[in-house]
Amino acid sequence: MNIPKSRIDFLDWEMGVFFHFGIRTFYEGHEDWDMKPMPAEAFNPAELDCEQWIRTAKEGGANYAVFVCKHHDGFANWPSKYTDYSVAATPWKDGHGDVVREFTDACRKYGLKVGLYYSPAQFGSAKMNADEYDNYFINQISELLTGYGKIDYIWFDGCGSENHKYDTERITKEIRRLQPEIMIFNMWDPDTRWIGNESGIASMKDAPEVNSLAFSVQTEVKNALDEEVFLPGECDCRIKQKWFYSDADNENLRSLDELWGMYLCSVGHGCNLLLNIAPDRRGLLPEADAERWIDLGRRIKSEFSEPIARFEDFEKDGDCFRASVPRKKLIRYVVIKEDITNGSSVTDFDIDILPLDFGDAKTVFRGYCIGHKVICPLPCLGARAVEINIKGAKGDWKIKDIEVY
Repeated sequence: MNIPKSRIDFLDWEMGVFFHFGIRTFYEGHEDWDMKPMPAEAFNPAELDCEQWIRTAKEGGANYAVFVCKHHDGFANWPSKYTDYSVAATPWKDGHGDVVREFTDACRKYGLKVGLYYSPAQFGSAKMNADEYDNYFINQISELLTGYGKIDYIWFDGCGSENHKYDTERITKEIRRLQPEIMIFNMWDPDTRWIGNESGIASMKDAPEVNSLAFSVQTEVKNALDEEVFLPGECDCRIKQKWFYSDADNENLRSLDELWGMYLCSVGHGCNLLLNIAPDRRGLLPEADAERWIDLGRRIKSEFSEPIARFEDFEKDGDCFRASVPRKKLIRYVVIKEDITNGSSVTDFDIDILPLDFGDAKTVFRGYCIGHKVICPLPCLGARAVEINIKGAKGDWKIKDIEVY
């Protein structure tokens, strides 16, 4: 399988922060596709500070960020020439502001990969015929891909496009022409894929090779691919219940324990975690949300900073890797990585523990895919040794790293 290196590298990004911010931020109670008017005059984030967003993202361990440039409502967070419904029509900075500019500049200042979200579907698009709308789509995307330097990732949301036909070949060809190294999320000519829910949960059996794609939260129908393709998974989810800021949502901040579970079921299952933190009407991340994200980063560092056994401590005997562990240390996690240069192969493995003092090996974890990374949580156990036994694979496999914590 010929796998673009960029798709393998994407999995090394591991964690990103999603920022939903726009006209919806200033209209309490609005929901997707409710078609309620939201006049541009309400948009006025007097304390907007994208550097605060990105500093927070980086402090919590993010390697990339994705910003909503235009959601389903059609409001452009940049002064687009192709609509009157943009930041240029607002009192913010007397109509001379550009949130996309401030976001991309902040990402580059703090060294995060730049991702831009654009909703293909929007309110009122039925007023245009198909060709007009494709032109509008390409014109706006071209502004985003030519005016802000190198863009690493573009995120298309399928919601609202379930029954719409786009000139996808023309659109994706233009995107690739303007930004040859860009990654496209999930649709039309994808490099990455949606995991199929918004809960931060990938399956233990979720290999990066797939033959179909989940499209939208509004349909369970999947788009079939012509062949099996290596498409790394991404788990987009929220730190609260809403994507955009809402006063009523402040009581719904997820606990650190829940976020930890989402991390283990996304990054720990070989996919990326993209967690939404919605800036408020000041243009700042709410303090409690920001601190919760940072707490997650601290927990990750705390749990995975001091391995009690490394790859060089393991001896390979056929399909088994075995390492002794310090007698006074308890085993809590085993982290395994596969060499996926040519795709993932392992489909079945066991983790066995050799009990303290004496006794034969006992299986304490049954795993499936390894891929980029699998984090195997265990009850806290003392042991004299740990074994990883590869029980099944769909081809030749190579383990490139094991760590025990």
